[in-house]
Amino acid sequence: MKPFGQYTYPEISAQAEALKAALAQLQQQGDWVQKHLLDSETDETVFIGSGSSYYQALAMASVYRTWLGKSATAYPSSEVFLFREQTLPPNRNYLVIGVSRSGESTEVLLALEAVKPLPNVKVAGITCYEESSMAKLADCLVSPLGKETSTVMTKSFSSMTFLMHAAIAKAAGKQDQFEQLASVAQTDDQVVKAADAFIKPLVDTNDFQKVIYLGMGTYYGIALEASLKIKEMSYVWTEAYGTLEFRHGPKSIVEPGTLVCLLLSEKARDYELKVAKEMQEYGAFVLLVTAKAGEDTTFADAVFEVGGAEMSDDARTVLYLPALQYLGFYTAMKRNVDPDMPRNLTQVVKI
Repeated sequence: MKPFGQYTYPEISAQAEALKAALAQLQQQGDWVQKHLLDSETDETVFIGSGSSYYQALAMASVYRTWLGKSATAYPSSEVFLFREQTLPPNRNYLVIGVSRSGESTEVLLALEAVKPLPNVKVAGITCYEESSMAKLADCLVSPLGKETSTVMTKSFSSMTFLMHAAIAKAAGKQDQFEQLASVAQTDDQVVKAADAFIKPLVDTNDFQKVIYLGMGTYYGIALEASLKIKEMSYVWTEAYGTLEFRHGPKSIVEPGTLVCLLLSEKARDYELKVAKEMQEYGAFVLLVTAKAGEDTTFADAVFEVGGAEMSDDARTVLYLPALQYLGFYTAMKRNVDPDMPRNLTQVVKI
């Protein structure tokens, strides 16, 4: 019998290398940016995916709107092919970008196949597999070292998100953001190692009964992904919310034994920390993942610094992922669950 986590752990740990490879790949696929993201005929860009890939799509659309200043949305793939009149109303020109690690997810393929023939729609994609069905159907950016053996997405999520953000920075002509992303690729290995050393004892010395992830802006999609990650790997019940939205009803579930993990932005820092303090008053264990600790974070039960406080929140996005992924991994190991092969799950979801 193979040891638990023999694939997931090294895949989380190898994401820095995958980020660097993604940057190199973008240099080779510079025409993809020009052809798709700079198409003057596009009125709206629609990112689609399923599961983790949908959460990536949310983060990608957020950065697209911020850096390019153009309309972008994100939908689950199934919404596009089953409810097209709601997701792609007529009289607009769309670029639909499929997001899929494997490039074989039935729902994203069905969605792209359904809209590709339409005169007002162009399609593209991002994947880790250059020979996949999606890559044959649509012109795709490829994260070459995002390929994984384990069921759950870890380095594939990090590298694909990073790759698209770098492509958007290129399209927007934002050299400062692109340089910040290049810095992220160089520092990510240190963050991965620090996250490993920080999260394992945190999990070993605590017994959390439920986990809540909070994030705003681009970090909302990352919070959803973090929630899914620990749920997939360890079967712990968890949820994710927009940070301030959590106060409007959902906070009723907070009690002792609840871990509230806040993905702290710099843009909304003061407001978000007020929420974290309130949750601590209700008995939650508060974990802050932040660019920098300060006097304003000393109240928290645990603080993990990713660095990069001089960067924009969007450029810093993937630095938050290692700690969140290790939190899922070590929780699974503590519960004697194999994170490589979660029950009921397969790496590729087909209908």
